[in-house]
Amino acid sequence: MRYIALEEAFFIPELAHLQPTSEPQRMMRRFKPEYTERFERQLTDFTEYRLPEMDNAGIDIQVLSLTVPGLQVDIDAEQARHNACFANDYLAKVIGEHPERFRGFAALPLQDPAAAAAELERAVTQHGLCGALVNDCVTGPGGRYLDAPEYDELWSAAESLGVPLYLHPGAPPADHWRVLDGRPELYGATWSWAAEVGGHALRILFSGVFDRHPGATMILGHMGEFLPFQRSRLDSRYAASAATTPLKRVPSAYLGTNIVFTNSGVFSPAVMLGAVLEVGADAVMFSVDYPYESCYDAVQGFERTTLSAGDREKIAHGNAERVLRI
Repeated sequence: MRYIALEEAFFIPELAHLQPTSEPQRMMRRFKPEYTERFERQLTDFTEYRLPEMDNAGIDIQVLSLTVPGLQVDIDAEQARHNACFANDYLAKVIGEHPERFRGFAALPLQDPAAAAAELERAVTQHGLCGALVNDCVTGPGGRYLDAPEYDELWSAAESLGVPLYLHPGAPPADHWRVLDGRPELYGATWSWAAEVGGHALRILFSGVFDRHPGATMILGHMGEFLPFQRSRLDSRYAASAATTPLKRVPSAYLGTNIVFTNSGVFSPAVMLGAVLEVGADAVMFSVDYPYESCYDAVQGFERTTLSAGDREKIAHGNAERVLRI
């Protein structure tokens, strides 16, 4: 079985010195020391640890993306533009050294929506990157969420280039949730990120972005941040609500078409089967979430599924080849 893994993180040590925040270090402190040490070692590596783990697990290609919080911590738009170019040029060089094993998602300076659209076009047309991955919301002149009108130019660019935007968690929280008070273990990948990004994705859907840009594709990781399993609920509540922006289709119709999913970090065969039953095998793609998760565990979990051989081929590599043009 050929495997393409879509949500696989890296970090550039030099970038830490270009960013005016300690947010990456603060996030790392949430892990046990032995995990922090391992993650920091593996994030900056491409050959000593990463390729051997891929080989041992049977993963053919990793699609690399700048780890959280990415560029969403850059307060200054000019600095974000510079850092995006720096990160994407760096990533293109890594891919060029291992073209059979790596592809990549661009980092974008969302603080300047026009520059984000231009950088996406540059990264795709000049470097051959597969689209972009952004880490949730950003505070700045472009607005906080990607349903803001300022970002229509970015959605237009993604649509015309035929590449997806991967909406990933990991920006500093935009709001203070009291439900997290005293329970720091609920912050992040355990729960809060899925709720935050799932809400962001619904803002994009309910604002009519995909009616205005019907050819645009957004990817959600972690088995869709809960959304595939809420399709019927979304439709029934939408039918009863006084919607601010009427949609051309019921909400569930956008899930599995404009919004597709990876299973990054969620390796349960039962959950995989449930997602396929809800949104279809054409809408789910294999991922690991390396180095935060194990390549071996991801492959073993997938191989225990009861899916048909054809669906397994689609999810393991076929859908990624189609969506990302690999």
